[in-house]
Amino acid sequence: VYSLKKREKVKMSHRKFEAPRHGNLGFLPKKRTKHHSGRIRSFPKDADASAAPHLTAFRAYKAGMTHVVRGVDRPGALMHKREVVDAVTILETPPMVVVGVVGYVETPRGLRTLTSVFAEHLSEEFKRRCYKNWFKSKKKAYTKYAQKYSQDGAKDI
Repeated sequence: VYSLKKREKVKMSHRKFEAPRHGNLGFLPKKRTKHHSGRIRSFPKDADASAAPHLTAFRAYKAGMTHVVRGVDRPGALMHKREVVDAVTILETPPMVVVGVVGYVETPRGLRTLTSVFAEHLSEEFKRRCYKNWFKSKKKAYTKYAQKYSQDGAKDI
């Protein structure tokens, strides 16, 4: 690139300033996901290990954001008895159906899956989710597992 005044070469700035990227590379590839079900990435620590088995996580999806107006109730604070606007996230929690239970055993390297037990009768709605194309499939999901309930009084399970 030359300047118009003296026909001398003008040094350009670095390319990252001249033509910056548009968007973060961490969000690539920008395409629709194949699996529309979210996953639970972390589970909370159990306060009491001797307690009965219980639900430790619940799947939710971020549906959007909005704001709420709330009153501050902190005696001595500058904003006491005043209204403030806070941003809030709206989470959508679809109905959850339990189809099985996973048993874990504690090892020196952390928890390890010991066994999984599924229900004897699984709904067609759940079986549809196991296939990418339900229409073309043979619909054999969990049929061999369901036979274990009728053999030997379900001792294999």
